[in-house]
Amino acid sequence: MPFVTISKPSPLNWLEGFALTTILQGLPIFAAASLMVKLLGHDYGGSHVLTIALASVFYSILVIASASAFPKLRSGYEAGFFDAGLSFSEKIAHWRAKPTTSTQLMASVLLLSLLATIVG
Repeated sequence: MPFVTISKPSPLNWLEGFALTTILQGLPIFAAASLMVKLLGHDYGGSHVLTIALASVFYSILVIASASAFPKLRSGYEAGFFDAGLSFSEKIAHWRAKPTTSTQLMASVLLLSLLATIVG
């Protein structure tokens, strides 16, 4: 029985890709950076949560904009996040199936666990 896939509207697809880029790629980077700053004993600025959230959002904007402007520089850009034919969970499943993703996730988990243990 053939299945017909219906693509999502463009704004919804872009929002899903942006959210996945922000949460899965930007958030671990800036959470680790925030823990490192806390480990050093510096408490500059206000809320660490707000700083991490804004930095993750700006990271996603920069990665998406630079990938569309410079196609050869797609180091942080994940094209599968913006595939309109995939559902939200399928986008995550395709991303997790890549070998580099498992390495990235393991490194993030170990780094965040180590920093959280040290900072206490």
